[in-house]
Amino acid sequence: MARPVISPAFSYETLEETLDIKPQGARLMIGIPKETSLQENRIALIPEAVAVLVNNGHEVIIETKAGEGSKYSDKDFSEAGARIAYDKADVYKAPIIIKSAPVVEDDVSHLQLNQTIISPIHLSLLKKECIEKMMQKRITALSFENLKDDSGTYPIVRSMSEIAGSAVMLIAAKYLDSANNGKGVLLGGISGIPPTKVIIIGAGVVGEFACRTAMALGASVKVFDNNVYRLKRLQNNLGVRVWTSVIEPGILGKQLKTCEVAVGALSNESGRSPIVVTEEMVMNMRPGSVVIDVSIDRGGCFETSEITTHEKPVIVKHGVIHYGVPNIPSGFARTASHAVSNVLMPLLLEASDAGGFDEMVWHHFNLRHGIYLYKGHLTNFYISQRFDLKYTDLNLLIASRR
Repeated sequence: MARPVISPAFSYETLEETLDIKPQGARLMIGIPKETSLQENRIALIPEAVAVLVNNGHEVIIETKAGEGSKYSDKDFSEAGARIAYDKADVYKAPIIIKSAPVVEDDVSHLQLNQTIISPIHLSLLKKECIEKMMQKRITALSFENLKDDSGTYPIVRSMSEIAGSAVMLIAAKYLDSANNGKGVLLGGISGIPPTKVIIIGAGVVGEFACRTAMALGASVKVFDNNVYRLKRLQNNLGVRVWTSVIEPGILGKQLKTCEVAVGALSNESGRSPIVVTEEMVMNMRPGSVVIDVSIDRGGCFETSEITTHEKPVIVKHGVIHYGVPNIPSGFARTASHAVSNVLMPLLLEASDAGGFDEMVWHHFNLRHGIYLYKGHLTNFYISQRFDLKYTDLNLLIASRR
């Protein structure tokens, strides 16, 4: 055996270590079922978005009449390149399911193993049995409410809040008229007549856009919130000085006595909205005035509020008209569908470029915030506490699969 020769002519160099190779783009197959629960009229992808996905090589299957609530026909989707399915089971064969309403028990029976679902979650309507069955089928689930973008905000929630905030004043104007047994006043008023008085409780996105619309109509607006930062932000965003106050029962009760419209727009990150308007305060309000409780989907912030429907949207208590429809954006379904689609279509294209959602989760940290189930593991701490189910940290799960 000859000994190896070591010569100064040789050069030894270290090679670059390959840490992570981005996979090639994946072809997605997306299913969109027709919604039959919670009076849902929206559809998560509009025909224009479907056309973009199909032109990028993806397949979209839509259940027949899924878009009729938003006034989109099967022909609109078919011409955009989608395949129309006449059997719900065919739609649920797609690896990615996109819903505009939460997953309910009727949907769970159709789910396949290892599917990815993008939908709202609606914590107040969530059932333990539904979560357990999804865990058994190793589902990966993303919620609309917790989906973050690169700026750290929640784009779908913000869009729906903007719609709800703008819509509440249009709804209030409708129920103030004499035909609906309202007070018979014009929201905003005209020259020589004092403006309509509007009270908004909550200075978030809903409160801000309700304030914008009310002021544009000429109403006198007063905003209450216990978060002084939100009140400052509201004034800065509006660019004008608005009457604001922290929620002090004496001041709030006094203002409610003389208002024509009261809007409840308080939110709570995890749980029920606080009740800040008592039944006694409502009893002291003027007959024919209107209460719109936007936070009714989290219990409501008026003690007298009740959940109503789009078919029968109002009830009258103590002479005050109460509007308690929990899904206001669904009443403006075409606009809401367009807003949701604007967020989801780029997200799907990004997932494709990354090689699928499994790969995208590794690279896209903001996406992790929206995942509450990952391959059957519950990764939302609030849901695990509420239903006493095992919680698993998502970051550890992702790292263990690399």
